[in-house]
Amino acid sequence: MNEICCYGEILWDIFPDKKLIGGAPLNCSLRLHTLGNKVEIISAVGNDSLGDEAISYIKDKGLSNRFILTNNHKTGTVLIDLDKNGNATYDIKNSVSWDFIHSSDLIIEKIKKSNAFIYGSLSARNSQSKKTLFELIEIASFNVFDLNLRAPFYNFITIKKLLNKADFIKFNEEEIIEVSNRLGHFDNDLISNILFVSKFSNTEIICVTRGNKGALLYYKKNIFHHDGFAVKVVDTIGSGDSFLAMLVNELLKDSDPEESLKKSCAIGAMVASKSGANPEFKEEEIKAFIESY
Repeated sequence: MNEICCYGEILWDIFPDKKLIGGAPLNCSLRLHTLGNKVEIISAVGNDSLGDEAISYIKDKGLSNRFILTNNHKTGTVLIDLDKNGNATYDIKNSVSWDFIHSSDLIIEKIKKSNAFIYGSLSARNSQSKKTLFELIEIASFNVFDLNLRAPFYNFITIKKLLNKADFIKFNEEEIIEVSNRLGHFDNDLISNILFVSKFSNTEIICVTRGNKGALLYYKKNIFHHDGFAVKVVDTIGSGDSFLAMLVNELLKDSDPEESLKKSCAIGAMVASKSGANPEFKEEEIKAFIESY
């Protein structure tokens, strides 16, 4: 069993007709938990009804809330609009509880003992959570950087620093091209961009997701790819988070990289075929889904 810490936002996705709990670190934590890992999420919620609901949900799922702080800022929310293809646009509220995450001796000890530390660029948008993030990155043994470029909540000085601290970087197709361009590499070929970022950041593991076209994985100087699984998309929220959770889960077990990528594409597609970020799937369901193709 691997010990994994996820850092960053816990928030509520507010749709026109409903609300669902989310945030990439929480989505990733929940999937890693169902895959049998010992998971801690380091975050913060407000001293309000949405914060209480978040903690209750997390406890009900059997996930630890030991390092979820409560503060006097509002619990995070995101207003979500879906287009006819199920693709989401986000209005992420600012200066909310997860922007003010503080460290502690207990958190530091937990990070030191963990097999992986997973975080995204969104968690560095505010000076307090950014300060805590960089403190924890320095002591983690394996840093997993999940880019989440949501304008206007990022700057490239911070992105460059995060790239240089990462042992494993996950991009989507648009993100790696944008980052490469900003770093002076102008080429739309994905492999060219992966090799450029690997050299720039001295990172040996890079994954690029391509939506319904699958993903590429650069793993210790080898390139693996999977064309993805065709499903009827309900919404894409959380599919990338489950994809990353599965990939980290498999690579920490030293599973075959090609098989690891296939399983990751499968869980991403399965999540996209359901509503919300955290539909539950048993191991047998994932296996049967893959075998059906």
